Amino acid sequence: MMKTPESSPKSLDPRTLAKLSGLQLRARRVVEGYVAGLHRSPYHGFSIEFAEHREYTPGDDLRYLDWKVFGRTDKFYLKQFEDETNLICYLAVDISESMSYRGPESAWSKLEYAQCLAASLAWLVLRQQDAVGLVTLDEQLRDRLPPSSKAAHLNPLLQILESAKPQRKTALGPLLKQLAPTFRKRGIVIVISDLFEDVASLAEGLKRLRRQRHDTIVLQVLDRAEMDFPFDRPALFKGLEGCPEIVTDPRSLRHAYLRELDNHLRAVRRICREAEADYRLVRTDQPLDAALSALLSARMVKVR
Repeated sequence: MMKTPESSPKSLDPRTLAKLSGLQLRARRVVEGYVAGLHRSPYHGFSIEFAEHREYTPGDDLRYLDWKVFGRTDKFYLKQFEDETNLICYLAVDISESMSYRGPESAWSKLEYAQCLAASLAWLVLRQQDAVGLVTLDEQLRDRLPPSSKAAHLNPLLQILESAKPQRKTALGPLLKQLAPTFRKRGIVIVISDLFEDVASLAEGLKRLRRQRHDTIVLQVLDRAEMDFPFDRPALFKGLEGCPEIVTDPRSLRHAYLRELDNHLRAVRRICREAEADYRLVRTDQPLDAALSALLSARMVKVR
């Protein structure tokens, strides 16, 4: 049994990872560092559903012993799960223009962080011999890779992520609504986006995923500067996704900006709750292994 490291390896710091060339190398570094600190595989049991108990027989995997039942009956029973070896994970990555933002002190843009996060998740799913698929989208569906559990599937997935060009507006909600019924087998849909779009539209997309019985996770990726608005001198703010450029004193805007951001984040959390989607806010200055650990640890607790 491996021990959990006291702190994240320095190689997983965003600034260090940003210096590594290629998503494959970054993803491998993140996953190897993350898995090294686990007591068990991170994705095993990630989305499985409990089905029934069966009596223990010698040679069975002891990880699935139900100790609560043992405490009541003094007999050993194993938990059995549905679709344990047929997990399908659909990654939906926002590549709209707003995802290109990188704050003045950030190691990488929101899109670069989202790409590495998606690559790491894909690596974990395939490592567990489950299936992963990918869609990239902005105001349209850009690229789509059907799910597969083959190890060679990782290369075309990474190529799609690396070729993404953030140039267009966002229409995440309508596209999720459109995609939901095309994910034919029920699985996990992981949405990675800054979620800077109409909340009502996004709500409709998430609700449609829920009606299709998909287990949905929403990862909202934001830059530290977007969260804290640290600007204190007159500056030119470049508009993204069709918004105009503005020269202004940010000190006069800070209070109103932070209030509007807080209102938006509250609304996003509310619609995720109403759609029964798991929501996590991820900052681009957060080490990727910490983001993965928080996500998967919470999911393991939920499955139990």
